[in-house]
Amino acid sequence: MADEHGAWRTFGEKTIYESSPWVRLGLVDVEAPNGERWDYHVVHFGRIAVAMIVDEDADTVLMLHRYRFPTDQWGYELLGGLVEDGEDPAATAAREAVEESGWSPVGPPEELIGFEPLPGNATAHMSVYLWRQAERVGEPTDTEEVGRVEWVPLDRVPELAQRGELLGSGALVPLLYYLATRNPRPA
Repeated sequence: MADEHGAWRTFGEKTIYESSPWVRLGLVDVEAPNGERWDYHVVHFGRIAVAMIVDEDADTVLMLHRYRFPTDQWGYELLGGLVEDGEDPAATAAREAVEESGWSPVGPPEELIGFEPLPGNATAHMSVYLWRQAERVGEPTDTEEVGRVEWVPLDRVPELAQRGELLGSGALVPLLYYLATRNPRPA
């Protein structure tokens, strides 16, 4: 891809800061298409796996309503977290769903969508897996992810998005993608 018209060239990267496995800040020696060359900061986050659990009969999605201090914001998120070394991303999504909500996905997941949320500044690949069933297995066990577990009506998603109550691209992208691509429900 570096040979395509408009591509940037890279000549190496040095790590400025690292807090493995969460984040690494790199300084990349780049050359822009106009020939200018400089050091460019890039933030590298660990891979994230997200569980989207939908109850199609009730037309709801399982979400966590919580507070995020970096943006001083309350809102809704899908369940998910950092993929551990050697762990399958779908297994991560399922594990995180249980830890954060007390609900366990049932059956094999569907790969819904994968994306990079900030490709101009960061690497942070997100893989989203869809389940259409879940069973209650207990209370949430992840005490850092404290919030209110809620089955949110899917018809509220556009309103929540408009009001800025879907926190981050890990909720916004998969929910809007799902709504845009699902088969219409019969009247």
